[in-house]
Amino acid sequence: MNGVSEVLLWGLVLVPALVGAGLVLTPRVESIAVKASITTAGLTSLVALAVALLRPRVSIPFVVGADFGLKVDTLSALLVPTIAFITTLALVVAAAEIERAKARFHGLMLLFCAFALLTATATTLPTLLFGWELMGATSYALIGFWWREQDRVSAGLTAFVTTRSADLGLYVAAAAALAGGAGLGLTELANASSGWRDVIAAGVVLAALGKAAQLPFSFWLSSAMAGPSPVSALLHSAAMVALGGYLLLRVEPLLAATGWAATATAWVGGLTALVLGVVAIAQRDLKQLLAASTAAQLGFVVLAAGVGSVSGGAAHLVGHAFTKALLFLVAGIWLTALGTKSLIGLRGIARRWPVVGITAAVGALSLAGIAPLSLWATKDTVLTATLEESWALYALGLAASILSAGYAGKFLFVIWPRVPAGSAPRIAAEYDTEQTGTRTVHDIAKTPLVVLAIGAAMVGILTLAPVGQQLAQALDGPEVVGAGVVELVVSGVLAVAVLVLMSRWSPPEPAWARHWLGLEAASRALILEPTLRLAHILGRFDDRVLDRTVEGVAVATLKAADRLDRTDDIRVDGAVRWTVGRVRRLADAARRSQTGLVHQYYLQSTVVLAAGFLLLLTVR
Repeated sequence: MNGVSEVLLWGLVLVPALVGAGLVLTPRVESIAVKASITTAGLTSLVALAVALLRPRVSIPFVVGADFGLKVDTLSALLVPTIAFITTLALVVAAAEIERAKARFHGLMLLFCAFALLTATATTLPTLLFGWELMGATSYALIGFWWREQDRVSAGLTAFVTTRSADLGLYVAAAAALAGGAGLGLTELANASSGWRDVIAAGVVLAALGKAAQLPFSFWLSSAMAGPSPVSALLHSAAMVALGGYLLLRVEPLLAATGWAATATAWVGGLTALVLGVVAIAQRDLKQLLAASTAAQLGFVVLAAGVGSVSGGAAHLVGHAFTKALLFLVAGIWLTALGTKSLIGLRGIARRWPVVGITAAVGALSLAGIAPLSLWATKDTVLTATLEESWALYALGLAASILSAGYAGKFLFVIWPRVPAGSAPRIAAEYDTEQTGTRTVHDIAKTPLVVLAIGAAMVGILTLAPVGQQLAQALDGPEVVGAGVVELVVSGVLAVAVLVLMSRWSPPEPAWARHWLGLEAASRALILEPTLRLAHILGRFDDRVLDRTVEGVAVATLKAADRLDRTDDIRVDGAVRWTVGRVRRLADAARRSQTGLVHQYYLQSTVVLAAGFLLLLTVR
């Protein structure tokens, strides 16, 4: 059985990676790309469920001091099936949305899924870096998928450079882990010597916060909206962004061992949940609202890692994955059908396609924290653990929870109210502002929405069941405190009150919040533009110095070769010809003595003997 489980674990990563690479590198398979990708993703989902039950571990030699290791434990057993399952549903919806370059798109999505699974199951820093880097590179290709449109490529570049800047922390952490003598295993990092342990924690936290779009890196999610909607659905729910929070949950013992890292992580998570909640409320574009809410909701996961609630953070991660995948796919379906994602253009749209509208409402209510839906339970598990640690952090988290209901309510009360007859022409004028709408919704896209809505409604409730208590004890220890009843009631009542308020009041939309706190402009000035300027300078240095040096060396080499060639022709060849001539003359002289007459040979012998005799007498 162990052999079978290990093969399944390797297959979990290799099968989608190989099929994805085949689709990307073989564009002629357009006709079978969709079927191949959905079949592969479905098979990967089944394998993910199997390894979640079997909990295998594999390891092979990789670098000195660390193996290339994969493992499915209690924590990764929650996320691995979620990644594979949501990838499958996103690809089903993509089958109805993506009409060009299908092989490249579906191949990149499978590669993205494979590298996300590799990241989730990594047991050592080298394995983590391998999956982390490839996942980031694939996300860049997916965000800028429509590469003929420069703004999309620029958006992908912004996301890539920003996350790459933070990713440098992992390399610092790996170097510090080697120096600190703890080894490169993720479970061993907390055992490093005191000073190096702080460096390791700082590097890991920096990389994780960048990937999870926490302050001050949150703005890159806004740029990531340039990608196709199925990409946003996967990237913002179960992969990429989610894995930043997941990494902090994975290394929670390291955060706790340093002390300061746990506290700093908790405060960054809480502040992001609060501030990005304000940003989300100020948005007028549906995908931008959802993007800001993603950073805000991941703030609760980061907060959970800081206060030691690994079970609460993991449950919130899974519940958020289903909720946000659902809402992003809905946004993409409406964008395809109407050509807009502007909230003004989407007024009353839920009534036009009821299945899409109802599932969107379930997702919005879950995001708001309405009982008994998923994020109501998972969010309060995190807040209860936070209350045990700090009243100030709890107040921050509760305020962020109230804002969750605010931005979810803004979305909900845009899409459901009946539109007065007189305003219909004005709303219709908002259609086709970004692309030409089809005015239809494919039936194939509706089924994944229903499945995700069920997950958004029910997954988080498992935290309140006995199985949830067992999960909490496995991840947090036997002393874990479950979600408090008072906290559940209070937050549920507050969420309903905020929704009622949102139904009667339009919140302010300050420009500073609508423009993501000006973080993107600041990052362009401080990170992106200096990086591009440095690249330009290095490019000019390469052209003017390195290339000219290489060209000069090449020219000098050719001239030297020409001189050597002439020297060879005049001197070496001349010396050879002179030597050959002298040898030929000696040979001719030698042949003259060979007449074939015996008496001449006797005479020659006599002369030689006489000369030898005279030489002998002279020497003596």
